[in-house]
Amino acid sequence: MRGYWLPLTLLAVAAAMSFLLSVTVGSASVAPADVWAVLTGQGTELQRTLILELRVPRTLAALATGGLLAVAGALMQVLLRNPLADPYVLGLSGGAAVGALLAMLAGLGGLVVSGSAFAGAMIATVLVFGLAHGTGSWTPSRLLLTGVVVAAGWGAIITLMLAISPAQRLPGMLYWLMGDLSYAGTPWLAITVLVVACLLVLPLGRSLNVLARGPMQAAALGVAVRPLEWGIYVVASLLTAVAVTTAGSIGFVGLVVPHMLRLVLGNDQRLILPACALAGGILLVLADTLARTIIAPEQLPVGVITALLGVPTFLLLLYRSR
Repeated sequence: MRGYWLPLTLLAVAAAMSFLLSVTVGSASVAPADVWAVLTGQGTELQRTLILELRVPRTLAALATGGLLAVAGALMQVLLRNPLADPYVLGLSGGAAVGALLAMLAGLGGLVVSGSAFAGAMIATVLVFGLAHGTGSWTPSRLLLTGVVVAAGWGAIITLMLAISPAQRLPGMLYWLMGDLSYAGTPWLAITVLVVACLLVLPLGRSLNVLARGPMQAAALGVAVRPLEWGIYVVASLLTAVAVTTAGSIGFVGLVVPHMLRLVLGNDQRLILPACALAGGILLVLADTLARTIIAPEQLPVGVITALLGVPTFLLLLYRSR
């Protein structure tokens, strides 16, 4: 474990620097000295409102959401033994989107939309797992194919809902579908879930390393394969549901970050999982900062930025790992 501290320390420093950058940069720039003054109880009323009520909660939500998506992606890739696996491929975000859009169509907002998104994600989890299991046991390929089909079904329902929704509600619905941290609200639920999930899965690092080599080898080495697989799927689904509830549908974070870290740090889950929690947060914070500043004072959906960054990065990683 001694060799793990250097990369994790570097990632923690990078996370702190990205946090500072996000708080200081925007349509109205704030000097680092003014940020420190506000954090120590000084500064003007306008600065306190801008930093403590707007930028700090949004940055913390981005850190937590990125970490949730990256850890969920890493767990899914171990479960399916496929570096291209991602929670969104399994239809979890589609179920969450349907739940949230239903609440928006009903004229509801705030906590109701978040709760509906969470309920939709959990319904999608039960649906995919139940259909993949059937009357026998499920396999990674069967689970993946079932998730793809269910995701396609959610996509059709979303398209139908957008087609019949009132014109005045379309902008908010589209922004939510593209991922938006403007209305993230309190970040503490996402932070708490991320910390608890990391504390739960880190002791299973050795078992996850063995499971990544195949279920037969894991069983031969004494790993309880089926309970471990069920636990991975439930935890990854919960992480995805909380991330979607917090910031809407944001893609490519759970796909690119674990893949990139494995190329750099190896495939030891005891290092990859905490590194994903930090690196995913860094990526989403930087993407959200760019989304807030590139056409300031207007803002772009952060999901657009992650897609624009994620597609070429992932293609480059695939090319380098041929």
